[in-house]
Amino acid sequence: MNKELAPSGEAIFRYEERKEDFTLASGDEEAIKVISDHVEKYIGKIDTVFHEIISDLVHLDILIVKPTKEKNYYTLVTCGMSNLPMTVPEGADNFRFAELVICLPSDWKMSDEAFKQDENYWPILWLKKLARFPHEYQTWLYHAHTIPNGDPAQPFATNTEFSGMILSIPTTVDNANDFFTLESNGKRIHFFSLIPIYTKEMDFKLKKGADALIEKLEKAGVNELVDLKRKSVCKASFWNF
Repeated sequence: MNKELAPSGEAIFRYEERKEDFTLASGDEEAIKVISDHVEKYIGKIDTVFHEIISDLVHLDILIVKPTKEKNYYTLVTCGMSNLPMTVPEGADNFRFAELVICLPSDWKMSDEAFKQDENYWPILWLKKLARFPHEYQTWLYHAHTIPNGDPAQPFATNTEFSGMILSIPTTVDNANDFFTLESNGKRIHFFSLIPIYTKEMDFKLKKGADALIEKLEKAGVNELVDLKRKSVCKASFWNF
């Protein structure tokens, strides 16, 4: 892992390819129940679970709550990222355990057959990729952290120009503050949302800082509910801000 500074003064970390061997992991039934109960309490009944067959480092399932009349979108939550602690900096011990959340429109194609196409699968792929990321690279994920899709960043799929993710606090959940933190068996698990962002937005964050980008996203009403048609909250040139 190499660190450099962005023009904003914030750190940029570049991670070298993982050299460790595959480490087989199995699910923690007690943890699965605790997280599932938490999701059903604050989001809704879990309709489907995408089970991981063979797992490296941590066993990752995706819990899916179907659209309802009140919440006309799918909610997807990782289950297993918190089986291992993240490697957090000094003073951040309360944030060693996390899970991730993203929401998809009600017309999103959610079948196994549909997931053979990148255009339908990329949100699920990135949930799993980022849930395993801290354990692969002995690092952590936290509010306002951004992760690009490559260097330079490339679109996730042909149906979108989104090319990175930023972590935030879920806003689609009722009683979001209570949902955000789960206390269980001495663990404090935090549920962060994933928000897909454009390259222009990533560039703006590097120039002006994470807080400035989060402020723009919040002002525009952008949250973890994926909107393939949304416009960038940032203009093409930094000199226009």
